[in-house]
This record gives sequence, structure tokens and C-alpha cells, in this order.
Amino acid sequence: MLTEERYNLIIERLQERGIVKLQELVDVSGASESTIRRDLIDLEARQLLRRIHGGATLLHPKNQEPGMEEKTFTNVQEKSIIARLASHEIEDGECIYLDAGTTTLAMIPYIEAKDITVVTNGLSHVDALVNKRIRSYLLGGLMKLHTKAVVGSMALQSMDNFRFDRCFLGANGVDAEMGYTTPDPEEAMIKRRAHELAAHTYVLADSSKIGEVTFARLLELQEAVLITESVPEYSRPSILNKTKIIEG
Repeated sequence: MLTEERYNLIIERLQERGIVKLQELVDVSGASESTIRRDLIDLEARQLLRRIHGGATLLHPKNQEPGMEEKTFTNVQEKSIIARLASHEIEDGECIYLDAGTTTLAMIPYIEAKDITVVTNGLSHVDALVNKRIRSYLLGGLMKLHTKAVVGSMALQSMDNFRFDRCFLGANGVDAEMGYTTPDPEEAMIKRRAHELAAHTYVLADSSKIGEVTFARLLELQEAVLITESVPEYSRPSILNKTKIIEG
């Protein structure tokens, strides 16, 4: 198969599914793994896709957020490191807020603190919290089918019934000037309100989010502690200047 034919195949698969695995491309193209890796590097340089751990995903507009299925396969090892670091911040007897998202979801198996209470707007978090036998509250409101996050005015109103020792938020962008951003203004409002009701706020974001900016600002950098697996050297001075970092 010629190079341009492989490129077309990769883009077609991505347009159909939004995400594609490296091994799948090897199987359907008959090319070697090293060849497909080079193809993905070339297509990323053309800004036609974004490489992730084990495959690739389509680039998204600033106001469009990847779905839960796509995010589940993105930067898995990095999220596991971040989740473990974040879970160690929780102390016995605390009330915490867990934002919707795959990195906060990954925290739950690592939580060792006793007698805690969790409030969340993540529908995907429910089974993990029940299996861990953690006392939990799910916010009421409009459920986004794409990300399985509960948002809207009802969610904001129900959140006002709680106060948190700590809240753990996800973000799609971490930038020295724009702060923490997310594609959806409604989710940004929920995250912002959780921060206002919490004594301590943490933002969980892997290194691929650093330097990125999406549509809606949720917090300034100095308003939260950033938990990440690594800060790229080129971003380190500007980020360290603005916030505390817990780094894997």
C-alpha cells in the first residue's frame, strides 16, 4: 500500500470512529508498526490528527470535547500516575468533590482514606464508588450524553447543599495566560462552583494539556494546585510561576 493510500485509510478510520488504535492500522494496512508510527507522526505534523498512547485521535475544535469512550484510551499511563498522586491528598473523614472525567474516575480505586463522603457529577463514577463502598451523592440535572457529566442549573442548585474539604477537577487546557480551560461553558460553571465551595482545589491534567487552550475558562492557575505526571521543560518556568505543582 502506497504512503498516500495509508494516509487516506487512517483519516477515513478516524472520521468514522474518532479514535483508532495502532494495532488496528497495522492489521488493516498490512504495514509494519514502525511504518504506521511514522505515518501518524507525519499526519500529526500536518495537523490532521493527534497521536495518543497506542493510536491516534482526531483534532477537536476548541468548543468540542472528546467523549468518554475516546478519552478512556487517551494517555492511560499518565492518568494512572496522576490519579494515584491525587488520591493521596485525601484524608480520613473528608468530604470531597470528584468532577466528571476519566482522570478523576481513575482516582477511585486508589482512594485509601477512611470514612469519606464523595459528591460527583460524573455518571461513570457511580459504579466505581459503589464497588469501593464509598458514601456518595450524585448531583441532579441534565446529563450530557457525550461525556456522561451532569450539568445545568439544577446541578448548580443541588451543589449548593454541600461544602467540600477538597475538590478534584479535570481540565482540557492548562495555559500560563488563560489558566485552566474546558470546551463547555456549562461544565466550566459546575467546576467553578465546586472550587468556590471547597477549601482546597486541585486540577488533574496530563502533560499533553499543558500549553493548550480550549473555549471556556474555569480558573486562573493560581486558584488551584496542578497535579500532573510531568511538566514540559519549555512550560515549566511560566507554570511554576503561577501555581503549586504535584508532579509524578
